[in-house]
Amino acid sequence: MVMLPIEPRPFFANKDRAFWNLQLAGWGGAFLLRAITAFANDQPWDFLVILLIQVVTGFSLSLILSVVYRQLITQRPLVTWGVTGLALVVAAGAHAFIDGWVLDLARPQSEGTGFVRLFLGIYFYDLTVLGAWSALYYAINFFLQVEEQADRLERLEAQATSAQLAMLRYQLNPHFLFNTLNSISTLVLLKQTAPANAMLSKLSSFLRHTLISEPGGTVTVAQEVETLQLYLGIELMRFEERLRTEFRIDPPADKAQIPSMLLQPLVENAIKYGVTPQEQGATISLVAQVVGPRLRVTVSDTGPGIRKGGSGGDSETPDLHGRRYTSTGVGLANIRDRLAQAYGEDHRFEIRSPESGGFSVMIELPFETAPGPAVEPSPAAPHEQPAPASTLTQPAAVSPVLGLGRPQSAG
Repeated sequence: MVMLPIEPRPFFANKDRAFWNLQLAGWGGAFLLRAITAFANDQPWDFLVILLIQVVTGFSLSLILSVVYRQLITQRPLVTWGVTGLALVVAAGAHAFIDGWVLDLARPQSEGTGFVRLFLGIYFYDLTVLGAWSALYYAINFFLQVEEQADRLERLEAQATSAQLAMLRYQLNPHFLFNTLNSISTLVLLKQTAPANAMLSKLSSFLRHTLISEPGGTVTVAQEVETLQLYLGIELMRFEERLRTEFRIDPPADKAQIPSMLLQPLVENAIKYGVTPQEQGATISLVAQVVGPRLRVTVSDTGPGIRKGGSGGDSETPDLHGRRYTSTGVGLANIRDRLAQAYGEDHRFEIRSPESGGFSVMIELPFETAPGPAVEPSPAAPHEQPAPASTLTQPAAVSPVLGLGRPQSAG
């Protein structure tokens, strides 16, 4: 799953340094612009001193305003904008008074009311400059606040997603543990210590493997198959010849990355509703292949499938038309949720059950490999149908597709 956390831009990584850089650049640019304008209007060189005093005054007043604004930005809007307007009027008045006083010293006014006119003329100019500075100050700080909130929200969502993935990953079916421990207890009571010890060792190895793997991490298909072998080793001791398995992992599908413990609930579901209800048991098949740019994994069984009045999952929902019962069960719902969390809409999940029996689940994911030497997927067409196998679902009439993910053709 790809995460794109929003982080502060490098320029604002150090806010204090960014503030001083902007201050120096802004007021320095204002001084340069006014100096160029003064020379264009044939002003004498000593006018630069007056401009420098004005810019230093504006720079100093803006520092005072920044201290005031820093306290106001977290207040209620009415307080923030009311006090900001008042502070801006006072600062512009002080700026205009100092500028007018300096100009009056350098070039005395001939009339008694000259200073008042000079003050009023400079006041609106200084009010515009400080107003623009204030607007930029609030805009930049509000932008940084929004950016930080978005970053915090993104991190919280990532943590929630990781927690959800961990919760789904650790949903080990209690029936499996109960049945296994009950089988071990029965073997112990029958004084068959060797089989009991073997089953206990297999259970220990399987649980250790599930606990040490990262909850939200991925593993290769080959590693996932190794985990399934540990699980099936336990079930084979319970069902013996009633449980038959067939695996077909086509290269380079064995190197494809999938969420850890993704296939175990599918196999467990097949055992529970394919092998257990039948005296002769059933065959469980797992096929993994690369189809174009995607990985396709199919888990199927030769059990009774989904039939009216039968069982095909942990819970059943009757069809309102009275033709079939469809069921996805907790295990399959768990897989749906994990795929949605990890891949969003970029996945495919289909359930099929022919009228003649059998049940299959097909998962299609983006073909991804672990960092290292690149593995080229097979040049199959994007919707190439898997090669037929005796234990896969038949192409006969199948039930409507159930599942989440990006809508695609069935092959």
